Amino acid sequence: MGTDSGRARILLDHAATLNLQTGNLLNWGRLRKKCPSTPSEELRDCIQKTLNEWSSKISLDLNQEMPDVLECIVDQAMEKINPEEREELKVSAKLFIAGSNSSSIRDAVDMACSALGVTQLDSVIIAPPPIEDGINLSLEYLQPYWGELENLVQHKKIVAIGTSDLDKTLLEQLYLWSQVKPNSNQVNLASCCVMPPDLTAFAKQFDIQLLTHNDPKELLCEASFQEALQESIQNSRAHEWTPLWILRYSVIVQTRGIIKSKGYILQAKRNVS
Repeated sequence: MGTDSGRARILLDHAATLNLQTGNLLNWGRLRKKCPSTPSEELRDCIQKTLNEWSSKISLDLNQEMPDVLECIVDQAMEKINPEEREELKVSAKLFIAGSNSSSIRDAVDMACSALGVTQLDSVIIAPPPIEDGINLSLEYLQPYWGELENLVQHKKIVAIGTSDLDKTLLEQLYLWSQVKPNSNQVNLASCCVMPPDLTAFAKQFDIQLLTHNDPKELLCEASFQEALQESIQNSRAHEWTPLWILRYSVIVQTRGIIKSKGYILQAKRNVS
């Protein structure tokens, strides 16, 4: 039935939701040869390679009903954790909310657990949800997202939860309000070369781990995702698709600090007027 890109385009044109999983990037020989300079470049590269690989392998039966939810997965890159090794491994994730609300957090965590073959994630850090220009991030804005994470901790889907890019004032407000306290806070060293002393003192007092990161404020903008989609699957209605969330995970051998697996999972929706 036509070209690879043609089959993929037909499926995309009928779907409302796209779930894309890169699998373990350490299994991607071609990705390892190229070192992207930024996290955003790495993600976009992963999206394109996953779409290309997926579209080259799909079969299409026009007599079957077109799926509403499209699972874009490259089987040979998927790698579940051996239950016998689970206790030796730390499974961590960082969640970036792009175009959705707090209710999508559960979907992201469930998909990560399913992809890795585990019942819970050891740590989830949430990046600050997107806000409109000119509006400052506030506790009130964070509360529904943190509440969803707390719920997942209480249901034993996550062990520990952390924040990213909160200053001392906001971290303190969240700490005092929350039931499940943040156990870590990431600081972007591009915005401050030295940890702010007030943040360091507060974190030390309440046993909050301060970590560093180099992620941009927006890991994947809508335009970048649409470009990746258009380049991989030509003539697709790429402009109709919006990324909802991106989850980046890593599996580390705790005793040796070696990365055993890392990858991305993302969900996008098609806006049909």
